[in-house]
Amino acid sequence: MFNPKYKISSKLLANIKRITEIIAEFNVQKFSEVVLVKFEKEAREISAFSSTSIEGNPLPLTDVKRILKNQPKNLRDSEKEVLNYNKALNNLNNLIKKGKINFSLELILKIQKTIIDGLISKNNSGKIRQESVFVNNPKTRQVAFLPPDYQEVQILLQEAIDYVNKSEKEIDPLILAGIFHKQFVVIHPFLDGNGRTARLITKVLLAEMGIDTFNLFSFENYYNKNISKYFEKVGVSGDYYEVRGKIDFTDWLEYFTDGIIDELLRIKKELASETISPETELKNYHKKIIKYIEKKGYITDSDYAKLTERAKPTRNLDFRKLLGLNIIERFGKGKATYYKLK
Repeated sequence: MFNPKYKISSKLLANIKRITEIIAEFNVQKFSEVVLVKFEKEAREISAFSSTSIEGNPLPLTDVKRILKNQPKNLRDSEKEVLNYNKALNNLNNLIKKGKINFSLELILKIQKTIIDGLISKNNSGKIRQESVFVNNPKTRQVAFLPPDYQEVQILLQEAIDYVNKSEKEIDPLILAGIFHKQFVVIHPFLDGNGRTARLITKVLLAEMGIDTFNLFSFENYYNKNISKYFEKVGVSGDYYEVRGKIDFTDWLEYFTDGIIDELLRIKKELASETISPETELKNYHKKIIKYIEKKGYITDSDYAKLTERAKPTRNLDFRKLLGLNIIERFGKGKATYYKLK
């Protein structure tokens, strides 16, 4: 039975309170749809860049943005890593919006399968490891940690999942998400993709519990600023069977919540510079176009005519504004013209 050791330190309590306050401030502010779309796009770019960079991906943020925009063919492994992570981000975000997320072993296996697709053998894709592994110290390249035997991995992982599901109404979501993140890294259930999977499943847990990092910010960005410190805080040293009863999650939870505060404050500062103007504010009829595309995948002028009483010239202006704001893009010509979200 998984029973993590931690204490509600004064720092951890203060961090949780601060996060709650900042999120409450966000909830009472009004931002244009354009601004929110912009920040969501940037959050995904930064997440894909930071989470893969932590694992040694050499691509700079400018290249990551270009790859996500152009979706090139004949990919190098570094490019595939970025696209795979972004694909997993989008898949999970869509499931969350639809309320179809079920935190389970099956979900974790699907995430790992997506992020390592085409990067390792299919025998190890979406499957618990079937061999022993070791974790090196990123600085010294010497063995720093021996994870549990592969025969016990699934049992340990399921215990951690059960702990989260059973404690959902009793323990603060920040603490639960943080505990699962570190325990997942300790168990090291896969041959590859453990760190990226841990960070994605943590995003899912936070979103399910009301802190949606898919839309505005990227806590991965905080870890990527000081990768050595992240590995030091999230990892453990020695042999799992010798240290498992001594692991204290308190220090990690303080660092984990520090990261969320750091990112929230960064976004708060950037949002403060964004103002709603006639040029960027979306009216209800603009939002109808966006919602229709989200539901159906595309929209034509005849579709839009059924949603509004606006005349054709005015409908053209509506499409033109969304095109100019980089929210939608046009396909086809003449009567065959249709629009999709960009």
